[in-house]
Amino acid sequence: MENPLIIQGGMGVAVSGWRLARAVATTGQLGVVSGTLLAVVQTRILQQGDPGGHLRRAFDRFPLPAIAERVWADYYVPGGLPPGKPFKLTPMPALPLSRTFTELTVLANFAEVWLAKEGHDGRVGINLLEKIQLPTLPSLYGAMLAGVDTVLMGAGIPRTIPGVLDALARGEPAELKIDIEGSAPTDDCMLRFDPHSLFPGALPPLKRPDFFAIISSATLALTLARKSTGQVNGFVVEGALAGGHNAPPRGPLQLTPDGQPIYGPRDVPDLPKIRDLGLPFWLAGTYSRPEKISEALALGAAGVQIGTAFAFCEESGIIPDIKRRFRELIRAGTARVHTDPLASPTGFPFKVAQLAETLSEAATYAKRVRICDLGYLRQLFRKPDGSVGYRCASEPAANFLRKGGAPSELIGRKCLCNGLAGTVGLAQTRDDGSLEPTIVTAGDEISQLARYFDFDRDSYSAADVIRTLLRHIRPQTA
Repeated sequence: MENPLIIQGGMGVAVSGWRLARAVATTGQLGVVSGTLLAVVQTRILQQGDPGGHLRRAFDRFPLPAIAERVWADYYVPGGLPPGKPFKLTPMPALPLSRTFTELTVLANFAEVWLAKEGHDGRVGINLLEKIQLPTLPSLYGAMLAGVDTVLMGAGIPRTIPGVLDALARGEPAELKIDIEGSAPTDDCMLRFDPHSLFPGALPPLKRPDFFAIISSATLALTLARKSTGQVNGFVVEGALAGGHNAPPRGPLQLTPDGQPIYGPRDVPDLPKIRDLGLPFWLAGTYSRPEKISEALALGAAGVQIGTAFAFCEESGIIPDIKRRFRELIRAGTARVHTDPLASPTGFPFKVAQLAETLSEAATYAKRVRICDLGYLRQLFRKPDGSVGYRCASEPAANFLRKGGAPSELIGRKCLCNGLAGTVGLAQTRDDGSLEPTIVTAGDEISQLARYFDFDRDSYSAADVIRTLLRHIRPQTA
């Protein structure tokens, strides 16, 4: 098929949910679901009573009905939980993966992709983070069971993912090396997944999806193109202005007076070298204007990836109140994003949109009691006895230090798992009745979204974004 001109970003936790991906895919562009924390997202939706019956519809199409019914029985609450009742937690990812966690993850990824693809023949992708390794294999398999067209992955060096896709498409076991701090070269750090462990009989036939690596440099593109375990089908070249996690600046970290990383000439990707690899690539980071798309095409790109403009449209998962508050800031010209070098437990810079009563506010951050009860960003480490331990720089400080974490790593760390879940209306209720505070991520182009609003319209659709972007596209001279 012809390459899409626009790839919709796979943003946050359920910001790029199935509704948004479906809306984009039906226009002929590449819609993308976020694969981050999908097991958490869907079990909490079940506990809200599965509004609209969408998960029930997807679960009924899952090829392993016994698994779907077990998950339904464990989490579905008719009519939804009463106000103030906390969500039941899902198992935390840990080695070896439990059967419960594996089945739940396969099902959740299947359901999300299936709903995004329902009723049309457009293309749907799934976005995963290389840094969140433990759910990767069952996530990929669940998405492939639903016929996902493209897998996109960044926040690391996903060199082995193409080979994993090849193996799963053939119905073979797949394995992934897990980063475990303190491991010796002879230690077994492999995570294994065998599709036959789920299916008692013959496996369903699967297509191998395309793989697009999300990168920030020509060096990484060259490494992935030449040394991956299978075929890389394209690249998304993401600049420092894109939302979510950003690649750290090259060289010693330098900060602006307000504490943001300084990016320099070394951080500008060498597009001619990427173009010379002969694979399609898309540019990301402040490309949501027709003239910028024309510029990308003139530079040899197949198109662009757009995130922030879609993040605040009608079909995105961000709750209406947050969209409304940001809309007011956008119209007033005061919407701001801060690239926080400390917020993410991954150590990667993370873009935090500034909004009162969220974790972007020092007072809100200071009031939050540290807790790690979802665990997707935990770092694995080797204990003295050889077993594997887990720590997260946003968990309670005493626990982190007791596990060998450095005190400096605690400074400014925010719980992205819980905070991002709150952004889409899935915040956990704590013992004192309070809700987990939210955190919102967006790209620097949030300040430019006023063009999608006018005086008698308070929202815009994904189709509006695409119509605006594709209007008057004229390639420019490179």
